[in-house]
Amino acid sequence: MSTKKSIRFFNDQKVRAVWSDTDSKWYFSATDVVRAINNEEDYTKCRNYWKYLKGKLAKEGIQLVSGTNHFKFEAPDGKMRKADVLDNEAVQLLAKHYPNNRANAFLDWFTYADNSIDGQSRKKAYTFWESDIIADEEIGSVKALQKIHAYIFGGLYDFAGQIRTRTIWKDGTVFCRAEYLRYNLTQIEAMPQSTFDEIVSKYVEMNVAHPFMEGNGRSTRIWLDMIFKHSLKMCVDWSKIDKKEYLQAMRLSMTDDCAIRELLRGAMTDRIDDREIFMKGIDYSYYYEQEE
Repeated sequence: MSTKKSIRFFNDQKVRAVWSDTDSKWYFSATDVVRAINNEEDYTKCRNYWKYLKGKLAKEGIQLVSGTNHFKFEAPDGKMRKADVLDNEAVQLLAKHYPNNRANAFLDWFTYADNSIDGQSRKKAYTFWESDIIADEEIGSVKALQKIHAYIFGGLYDFAGQIRTRTIWKDGTVFCRAEYLRYNLTQIEAMPQSTFDEIVSKYVEMNVAHPFMEGNGRSTRIWLDMIFKHSLKMCVDWSKIDKKEYLQAMRLSMTDDCAIRELLRGAMTDRIDDREIFMKGIDYSYYYEQEE
């Protein structure tokens, strides 16, 4: 069974996917697609509606899945159960033949998501697991962060991996002014990273610095996990951290880092060699960056 699992988010609804090594492509949970389109929380209701849709479309000559298109996903009772899955083409076919126009927005999102800069960089971020481009002695350094940024945004931004030379701001927050950035990064790099509290402090300061023109959050969260793994043999299970709580805590961290410290503390895991934890971390990291 493939261990490559992924989560996309549409209107805060999870659309889970599993990678098939045999077919070299992603398969998406059919029930999750229905939940996302209908914006429906009730899993059983969506599963039943999917069964109805599958039968209805089959009668119209539209075959979306075969008997072999099944992977195991976690059901509401916590058990892993086989479920229908759809490949990229089948998801689009389902959306185009949905009984109402609710699927239009989903189809626009689904077809655009993987072709956008975020979609392309996320694919690169998935492969960072096998990259081994950062030496142990570089972990926690500015150089390591630059390598991460260059890896996931290379070919997408002409400034990938480069420290910015312009002052930037977001939602009224001004990050470290460009003329002081190099000095501040030197100070941040020298900060200790032996304990949980030290590592979080270093992460918060790097967020305040925001060294790149774009892609700071996505690259810095990978950087943070590398420090945790190296120093504490732990990492963050980002799927345990709510998006709104995380964004609010990061805004507050400019003056008070208590909230982000507690969020991270409650999501720590020792599953540092678990690929699924890493993949979910990438998915949630990109989800945090999606506009509301």
